[in-house]
Amino acid sequence: MSSSYRKKLIEVALPLDVINFQSAREKSIRHGHPSTLHLWWARRPLATCRAVLFASLIDDPSEHPERFPGEEAQEVERKRLFSLIEEMVNWDNANKEETMHKVRKEILVATGGNPPPVLDPFAGGGSIPLEAQRLGLEAHASDLNPVAVLLNKALIEIPPKFSNRPPINPDVSNGSLLEHSWKGAQGLAEDIRYYGKWMRDEAVRRIGYLYPKVSLPKAYDGKETNVIAWIWARTVTCPNPSCRVQMPLVRSFWLSKKKGKEAWVQPEIDKSTKPFSIHFEIATDKEGPEIEGTVNRLGGTCIACNSPVPFNHIRSAGQAGHLGQQLLAIVADGFKGRAYLAPNDAHIARATGAKPIWHPEANLPHNPRDFKTPNYGIRSFGDLFSQRQLVALTTFSDLVQDVREKILADARLATFLKEDEQKFYADAVVTYLALAVDRLADRNSTICSWDVSRDSTRNTFARQAIPMVWDFAEANPFSDSTGNFLGAIDWIAETVKLLPCSLQGEAKQRDATTSANGIHNPLISTDPPYYDNIGYADLSDFFYIWLRRSLHSIYPNLFRSMLVPKAQELVATPYRFKGNKHDAEEFFERGLEQAFERMHALHNPEYPLTVYYAFKQAEGEADQEELTQTGRNGNKKVIASTGWETMLEGLIRSGFTITGTWPMRTEMANRSIGQGANALASSIVLVCRPRATDAPIASRRQFLTMLRTELPEALRNLQHGGIAPVDLAQASIGPGMAIYSRYSKVLESDGTPLSVRTGLQLINTVLDDVLAHQEGEYDPETRWAIAWFEEYALNAGEYGRAETLSKAKNTTVQTLIDAGILEAKAGKVRLFKPEELAPWNPDTQKSLTTWAAMQHLLHALDSRGEEGAAELLHRFGEQGEYARDLAYRLYTVCERKGWAPQAQIYNALVTAWSEVNLHAQSQPQASAQSLWDTTEW
Repeated sequence: MSSSYRKKLIEVALPLDVINFQSAREKSIRHGHPSTLHLWWARRPLATCRAVLFASLIDDPSEHPERFPGEEAQEVERKRLFSLIEEMVNWDNANKEETMHKVRKEILVATGGNPPPVLDPFAGGGSIPLEAQRLGLEAHASDLNPVAVLLNKALIEIPPKFSNRPPINPDVSNGSLLEHSWKGAQGLAEDIRYYGKWMRDEAVRRIGYLYPKVSLPKAYDGKETNVIAWIWARTVTCPNPSCRVQMPLVRSFWLSKKKGKEAWVQPEIDKSTKPFSIHFEIATDKEGPEIEGTVNRLGGTCIACNSPVPFNHIRSAGQAGHLGQQLLAIVADGFKGRAYLAPNDAHIARATGAKPIWHPEANLPHNPRDFKTPNYGIRSFGDLFSQRQLVALTTFSDLVQDVREKILADARLATFLKEDEQKFYADAVVTYLALAVDRLADRNSTICSWDVSRDSTRNTFARQAIPMVWDFAEANPFSDSTGNFLGAIDWIAETVKLLPCSLQGEAKQRDATTSANGIHNPLISTDPPYYDNIGYADLSDFFYIWLRRSLHSIYPNLFRSMLVPKAQELVATPYRFKGNKHDAEEFFERGLEQAFERMHALHNPEYPLTVYYAFKQAEGEADQEELTQTGRNGNKKVIASTGWETMLEGLIRSGFTITGTWPMRTEMANRSIGQGANALASSIVLVCRPRATDAPIASRRQFLTMLRTELPEALRNLQHGGIAPVDLAQASIGPGMAIYSRYSKVLESDGTPLSVRTGLQLINTVLDDVLAHQEGEYDPETRWAIAWFEEYALNAGEYGRAETLSKAKNTTVQTLIDAGILEAKAGKVRLFKPEELAPWNPDTQKSLTTWAAMQHLLHALDSRGEEGAAELLHRFGEQGEYARDLAYRLYTVCERKGWAPQAQIYNALVTAWSEVNLHAQSQPQASAQSLWDTTEW
């Protein structure tokens, strides 16, 4: 079948290692990065989105033989495009006009001066629309979730409306500000800072008395200072009738584990009262507390009588409203860092005396997987906050409306704002100020805990859930430390200042399964929900309640419901279907297929559709059914989750064919072999095209034949492209499903449809066969070592077995010993570990086996890093490429056998390969002997 479209770069090749490196690096970039505007769960990396969109628009050079005749010329052009991608995915260049001008010019040339608009119908945190706008494309974001819609408005819709405008606040009268050149959203950011500070100062005037300062002891210099946080513990009555103490529920008594600054809470029991009472002092020696805490995964322990306290007692007390709280410690600004102080009555009275005027009454969802607090009587969103936290948050929320009037008055004095723009500008500024209240809420709930390694508070959503927290940290919103309001304002202003503002964007609330977007022929790139991995609507209610209170009058349609819409949310959560898992799955599958059908009807046929699908990274963490396959040796390996299978089914049934899958990482790959380096890719990008209307029907036999014909070359290209072994099985789904989905149907021998699940199993079977077949390219000694490794790993086996196997592989045990890869003594044979191999000396050893080359590279990488491995690779030549391919083979062996630590070693080598190869190519020419003479070797 011939295609009527031109293949795009993303359908042929990508500089994946660089994209993944920069995507992972983004996690360490804080101030100014758009992810810091407001929390959103499982946000796609901007570098990945930027590269995927660009590569979806640019023709692969093979589509222009008149300009690039022959494979060599085409590869030169690909390298030029790769170089541009490598430049633009670096966050340091994302806001450089010189770089982005080159990128936008390339896109204009590729699209004939008429680039398509970009649509993300599941916009979420806004990464894809934002990067479309950065690339100079018309960006459209839609989502059912109103919190997501507001975030996209803040990223792509509001800033361009007021681009290149000065701020309107009264400080503009200052001469330096008047002469300033306000580019992009810098003026808007400056107003966010100014009016955010006004809110903070006004809040201090209204409720500052609730946050008293504290006097430091003489050891800290004795001065009065600001409190950073108060550390509280929930309490429960001890069930022992002879004790009945109000026992603290404490995860850990540690306050700081920083070297030289160790501090912890020492509980003191007063037995002169009935029941006993407990108060707390601060200890600062290195020994630490006698016990870590009073509660763990098994339950609690009363520190007064040592009675075990089961969770059912704690839950019953909580359900009856009998959980209390007690102040453990005060954290203050000290002379040299944090000062930890014992509780005092004045601070307890200020905290407990706070009287909020509003309490969010909405109940937390009955979602037992992600929301644990209802088990303990914390049932409403308001219950997640202390009384003082509620007073602070309602005060700041009220101030959003108050400051709007002030902004509007100042806007009327700005001559550059038209009358109809003045109201919109005031609404724009308070939108960001309301997001700052959300940031404050995330750092100021009773789910926030104290981080003893960083001496600061963790936020509410340290993970994608609301767990039960026993000892919590109450931050001071008026301090200069984590959790303060001006800090929230600063994070937001820094982000807004760097937003692209290149073209006007649009964000709307839409249901992707039913709503028409009214956009003509867009390029669609999207990040749909992942089965039941994340309950976005349930989680975002935490923020919605505060946004609705602050912004309902500005966005009445967006905040018309009391909570985030749930019924239409595309997620397979059984609790919404009375616990019926089948109904939940059916709802998700039907909805996803409907969404893909709408995309199929709307999508611009000249460009591929790209769909992101996320995977859980930690083994044993999956909450959903997994698709497994039994290998030749009887071991099972995971191929895909139910959500992955459903995603593929929905795409194929809606009329798409899958032409590629690219594993995208968001974790920094630690290339030391001693570290774990085999986590699954964070997400897979599927590249899709509409299936031909005249697509033929194929039998199972034909499908298998095409797999065996096409998959070997595709896998070879993936390996040469630097795909990590841990990602190879997922990446191979792309070319495998491209074959499956090019047919209108694939039929079993009895005429029934061959399912996607069976298709995935066949793809993985052929993958195993291809990797095994690659052994034919290796020398006999390496083939022997692979077979021995599969049976014994690096353990000893019988000499007789080794000799028999050597005959089958056309070698001898003595040859293996001479090759330096084997130890044979006392009737036993054992493969050397990488660090045990003697250096290969080209003057005394005739040849270097692929097995030995790989082991030498492993040892060099572990002991001397990438540059050390590069020195060897430079001298190994073609044998080095075989060594890399062998690492793929051994990774699959270890994966099937369940040898995780050994698998990490081989994965690490391939993951580091691009850097090692780069260093190797820059190595100066040297004599073959020189390396072996070095003392390090």
